[in-house]
Amino acid sequence: MSHVVQVETFILTIPRTTPYLGPLGPGERVNSRGYLVRKGNGTIYPTVDRSVVVRVTTADGAAGWGETYGICAPRAVCEIINDLLAPELIGREPEDVEQIWDDLYGLMRVRGCFGGFHVDTIAALDIALWDLRARARGVPLWSLLGARQRETIPGYLSGLPASTLEAKLDMAQAFAAEGHDAFKIHAVVSHEGIVEEIAGLRRVLGPGPELMVDLHWKFDLAQALDMARQLEPYRVKFIEAPLKPEDVEGLIRLGKESPVPIAAGEEWHTEYEARLRLAGGSLSYIQPEMGHTGITQFLRIARLAEAQGVPIAPHATIGGGLFMAASLHVASVLPGLWRHEWQHSIFSRSLQMLDTDMAYRDGHYRLPTGAGLGAVPGARFWDHAEAVA
Repeated sequence: MSHVVQVETFILTIPRTTPYLGPLGPGERVNSRGYLVRKGNGTIYPTVDRSVVVRVTTADGAAGWGETYGICAPRAVCEIINDLLAPELIGREPEDVEQIWDDLYGLMRVRGCFGGFHVDTIAALDIALWDLRARARGVPLWSLLGARQRETIPGYLSGLPASTLEAKLDMAQAFAAEGHDAFKIHAVVSHEGIVEEIAGLRRVLGPGPELMVDLHWKFDLAQALDMARQLEPYRVKFIEAPLKPEDVEGLIRLGKESPVPIAAGEEWHTEYEARLRLAGGSLSYIQPEMGHTGITQFLRIARLAEAQGVPIAPHATIGGGLFMAASLHVASVLPGLWRHEWQHSIFSRSLQMLDTDMAYRDGHYRLPTGAGLGAVPGARFWDHAEAVA
C-alpha cells in the first residue's frame, strides 16, 4: 500500500428546524454565533448538525474518509489537523494505523491534551486510515476487525424531541406502534421532570419496553443516588452519564450503590480513561463514541470491557454518517454488544449526505456493504460541505 500524500478537511453543516434534543426550554436562547446553552447541564449545543470530515489520499490516488466531532468551533478541529497532524501523517503507511494513532496522540501528551479537540481529530484520521486499508484489499472494514458476530445490529431509540410531556408520550406510543421496544430519554430536556417522564412512559408503553435515562452529567453523587432510587420502581435498564466526567471516584461508587445499573463512556477518548473507570468493577454498560475514539481506541476500550464482562452499548451523536458507519462495522464484531444507540432525528438526515446502503429498519441497523466503510460523501454532502485549508 502506498503512503499518505494529502489530508483535506471539510466542515459539514446540515440545518435543522428543531435544535438537537428538542425545542428550547425555559430561559434558553440562541446566541449570536448560533449556539444555545442548555440550562439543564450548562452545556453548549449548536442549532445545526455539524461535523468535520477528512479525506486522506495516498500516492496511488486512493482516498479514505473519516469524520469527527465538529459541532462546536469546527475550525479549531480543522486547524489542529491541518497545522499539527497532517504534516506528521504525510509519508506514513495506512497499514501502520494503530502505531500512527499512538504517535499522533503522543505529539501533545506533555501539554495535557488527553482528550478534547486534539484526540477528536486523531479519531477522524484513524477512521480514514482504516477505510484505506480495507479499500486496498477490496473488503468491508469489519473483516479487518474480527469475526462477524451478527448480520444486523440491534438498536434502541434515543430521544423524544417534543416540547411537552404529553407530546413526548404520544411520540413514544407512535414509535412503539411501529415495533420499537427500547427508549432512552434525555434528562436535559425533561422540563416537566425526569421521574415524571419515565413514569409516564412506563404507564403508556406498559411493562415490556426497555427504558433508559441519559442524565447528561447533571448531578453530584448524592443527587444521582437519589434519582436512581426514585427511578428504580419503573425498572429502568440503566442511567447514563450521571456525574461530571471528572468524578471518577464518584462514578465507581455510584455503580456500587445505585439500585439502577450505570452506563458511561460516551465522552471517553482513550483506553487510558476507560481503564481508570472500569477498574472499579461497578459499571454495567459502556458506551464508546466513534467520533471521539476512532476505530483503534474503540477496539481497545471494547477489549477492556469484554475482559470484565461489561456489555457494550455504542453511543451515537450528531454527524454526517461516516463515523456512524465505522461504529456499525466495529459493533458487528463485538461479542459483548448489547444494542447500538439510534438517534432517529439525526440518522436519516445523515444518510442523505452519503452514497451508502446503510439503513435502520425493524429496530436494527443494516451494516453498509462494499469495500471499506461502505459509505462515501454523495452529491448532497457537497452542497453542505466547506473545504478548510
